Amino acid sequence: MNSLSELFSLKNKVALITGGAGYLGSEISYTLAELGADIIIASRNYESCKQKCEEIEMHFDHSIRATAMQLDLLNKEDLKECFAKIEENYGGLDILVNNSWSGNKNSFESISDEDWEYDIEMSLNSVFRCVKAAVPGLQKKKGVILNITSMYGHVAPDYRIYDGIQFTNPPSYGAAKAGVIQFTKYLASFLAPYEIRVNCLSPGPFPHPQTQLNTEFMEKLGSKNPLNRIGQPHEIKGAVALLCSNASSYMTGQNICVDGGWAIW
Repeated sequence: MNSLSELFSLKNKVALITGGAGYLGSEISYTLAELGADIIIASRNYESCKQKCEEIEMHFDHSIRATAMQLDLLNKEDLKECFAKIEENYGGLDILVNNSWSGNKNSFESISDEDWEYDIEMSLNSVFRCVKAAVPGLQKKKGVILNITSMYGHVAPDYRIYDGIQFTNPPSYGAAKAGVIQFTKYLASFLAPYEIRVNCLSPGPFPHPQTQLNTEFMEKLGSKNPLNRIGQPHEIKGAVALLCSNASSYMTGQNICVDGGWAIW
């Protein structure tokens, strides 16, 4: 019988977290390191990744290995080079976490063609390319893919709570995240013969600290779910641990919502 500690252990596993030095990305990186995985944090901001890796290695007394990599997800050569390094140094991945996001705040009225195309390219197309590059290594290790999506991939933003463009949610964001949720289900089906499991995690209201300075908006945002509050970054750790480990060995193609119950009403 497998114990819970054995099921959740990621010892001797290798995980890549795109955007792993960001607000929620940092919690994902810490979670996988805490479970014993060697982690690779990759984004366009190499220095930020390097700093986060040093911080994590020190926190865990160098019991795990944390490596920073330069990765522009919109640059096909960058992707090719990143995964070639992973193959050379680690022999492929056990865990891929597609977490990166960047984009502009926009309302439907303000969004331009360029902004829409950038968001779709960044939030959807880059996930496709990353998975394509990772699958050969994941096949060898019967690995796991976790796509970080959003509650706005399956429910609409409530226009009544948003105050101007600064705090609104762009239409391109939810459209891209909905695409990732469907892509996750597709991958779960078509990668099953290789024993690769694919799930997604949809965070609810986890606003960045700068956004939290707008207390009136925070009250509106928090009141939208049954728990009547916004989420704190550490509150995604349990779902990440479950979906990236053998504790979820009979789960694939699922979208796990960590949203305070937002989507139930």
